[in-house]
Amino acid sequence: MACRRLLGGLTFSLFLNIATAAEPPATAVIGTPPQPAWVQLSAQQKIILAPLAKEWDSLENIRKKKWLAIAERYPAMKQDDQQRMQDRMREWAGLSPLERSKVRDTYKDFKQLPAEQKTSGQAKMAGLFEPAARRTPAPPRVRQVIEAVVIPRHSSGRTER
Repeated sequence: MACRRLLGGLTFSLFLNIATAAEPPATAVIGTPPQPAWVQLSAQQKIILAPLAKEWDSLENIRKKKWLAIAERYPAMKQDDQQRMQDRMREWAGLSPLERSKVRDTYKDFKQLPAEQKTSGQAKMAGLFEPAARRTPAPPRVRQVIEAVVIPRHSSGRTER
């Protein structure tokens, strides 16, 4: 009797393993390898990423990775671009998580626009900055950050609208 139960249990567990192995996972989670803590950054990275110092250790790995990529490109940027990047980092650090989420959503919408709408400033006219039915109006501070990110600037400092 015990042998029968053992054999039945083994057969059942084998059946479950085969059934679960045949189905792909419902959602695939792509992990980003762990990124360095603030104390592990180089002196140059700390100087470049200084506006993010307070919250660096609480950032998600994917966010850290993106900021580190920006810090890597930073030395090759023109002085004007470096200053603009520092200003944007300070603005970003001052946003709440909800405000950051709104900026990310708007940026995703902007990235999907045709190239001619992006460069001609038609994004604003197309209602990109107007709240969609699923969103609430963005506070003025968020609007400023969104406009700074998506409206192209010439190296002369003039905005293209």
